[in-house]
Amino acid sequence: MQTLLLNSADVSENAQMPDVIDAIEDAFRAYERGDAQMPAKSYIDLPEYAGDFRSMPAYLDAGDWDAAGIKWVNVHTENPEKHDLPTVMGTMIYSDPKNAFPLAIMDGTELTMKRTGAAAAVATDHLAVADATSLGIVGAGVQAYTQLEAIAKVRDIQEVVISDLDEERVARFIEAFEDQFDVRAGTPGEAAQCDVLSTVTPVEDPIINREDVGEHTHINAMGADAEGKHEIADEVLLDATLVIDDHEQCTHSGEINVPYHAGTLTDDDIYGEIGQIVTGKKAGRTEETGISVFDSTGLAIQDVAAARVVYEHADDNDNGYPFDLLGLSEE
Repeated sequence: MQTLLLNSADVSENAQMPDVIDAIEDAFRAYERGDAQMPAKSYIDLPEYAGDFRSMPAYLDAGDWDAAGIKWVNVHTENPEKHDLPTVMGTMIYSDPKNAFPLAIMDGTELTMKRTGAAAAVATDHLAVADATSLGIVGAGVQAYTQLEAIAKVRDIQEVVISDLDEERVARFIEAFEDQFDVRAGTPGEAAQCDVLSTVTPVEDPIINREDVGEHTHINAMGADAEGKHEIADEVLLDATLVIDDHEQCTHSGEINVPYHAGTLTDDDIYGEIGQIVTGKKAGRTEETGISVFDSTGLAIQDVAAARVVYEHADDNDNGYPFDLLGLSEE
């Protein structure tokens, strides 16, 4: 029995976005049904190294398939300057639930980007206007690319407005997509006028104000992943149909964490969780829906669901590097 080693290029090649989107929706559905186990994310803080480790295990039963795995991810803020390494790196171990055999060890950084884009696409599909053709993105880092890649699978995106303080990153983004979309640089306010808006920044002071946002804009708030981070003004959140991925994570470290702990925003202001939307327990966009916001913190079940897609595609296409991790192969 062989374990597949899959690097970032392998993950990118085998994370077929339509399949990842379907798998992420299945994961949200399983979680809502109670057919998933997802212990709380655990942290190892290493202030002496200006970093931390995070472990994210999960199991889910989607009905036609089940999957298990764990992502080990870090945030070391001094890595680029001191060690010439990325700030964030992840490793995913994907296991067979029936016998625990490690089917694959794969790059978790690329996997995270793919599943994050897919989660935004699921929310967009249920909450954005059906005829959405414009997408604004605030933050032109690596996450921006999969936001566009995924959302364009569920809506006929034609116009893209990209906003970032780093002009070089904006230029690289435009160059990557100018042959596929009408893409241009703009301010955060201009991006927020689009039919769909994705925010993927680490800011702690909101950059999207109420007067910026179109009356029927759907917002994917993807950037907040720690206490204190806050991209969207409280007035927007309070006016919107507010959908979260997980109550514990979102109130601790999601987009709503700051106004929630201040008492500005309460549980009464939360419309529901994305699992309730995809299972039909609560309606997605209706004619009465104005602004909608999806607060996405990223769940371990998403990593496991996406890892399954990557592994199945890689296994079918003989991609990756098989090796005898456990020393079980016969001589």
